[in-house]
Formats: sequence, structure tokens, C-alpha cells
Amino acid sequence: MRIPTLVPVLLALLLSTQGVAAEELVLIVHRDSGISTLSREQASHLFLGRVKMLPSGGRANVVEVEPLRASFYRRLLGREIAEINAYWARLQFSGRTQPPLRVSDSAAAVARVAEDPQAIAFVDVVPDDPRARVVLRLGP
Repeated sequence: MRIPTLVPVLLALLLSTQGVAAEELVLIVHRDSGISTLSREQASHLFLGRVKMLPSGGRANVVEVEPLRASFYRRLLGREIAEINAYWARLQFSGRTQPPLRVSDSAAAVARVAEDPQAIAFVDVVPDDPRARVVLRLGP
């Protein structure tokens, strides 16, 4: 029986997964978008397609990072990803709107925001691209 050696291994695994779940997510926009901050309510309206315009007046091009979607919607809205997927399925079926563009990782989202002044995205790292600006932080 090797219980004493198993305990530290399990503890190390538990602590390592805590760090992954505790990452901060940030919403970013292009530096020339005219937006310096965004409220949680404004962000939720944009990412649920209820509002199609940025607070600065331009049409919003919303970008989601596929692997971060579940964490983002849980933090922003307190909803599970299955609820969000069902919400978008209803809207698509009715022909009312299309879901946000999805990209594969945070680097792709930062690149999209850097080239499109109307783009808004969430990422798990603060971008070091000077063309992107953080407008909202969503803690763990």
C-alpha cells in the first residue's frame, strides 16, 4: 500500500489544475475603436447579439476563442456553455442573427482585433500588441 506517496502526487495535480481554472480573461478592442472601458452588461449584450453596435458607434465584429467559450460565458453571465449554444441555435433557426466568429486561440483573436477597428474579443492573456486595448477584466 503506497498511500503516503500518492497523497503528494494528488495534491500536486489538484494545485496545478487550480492555476489553469483561475486564469483571468480580458476583453480587448482595437486601440482606435474609441472605447476605453466596457461594463459587464455592455459586454453581455454584445456577445449575445442583443446589441450590434459598439458604444463608439461602429458595427461590432464579435470574436470568440473556441477553447475559452465555456469559461467566458460562465464568468460573464453565470451560464453553462450548453445554455449559450441552445440560445444561439434558437436565434439562428429563427433567422434573427448569426453567432460570433470563432477562432482557434487567443493569438488569432488578438490578430483579428489588431487588424479590425470594429472587433471585440475575449482572450486569456493581456496582448502585447499595441493595437489592442483591454476594456474589461473577468477574474477567476
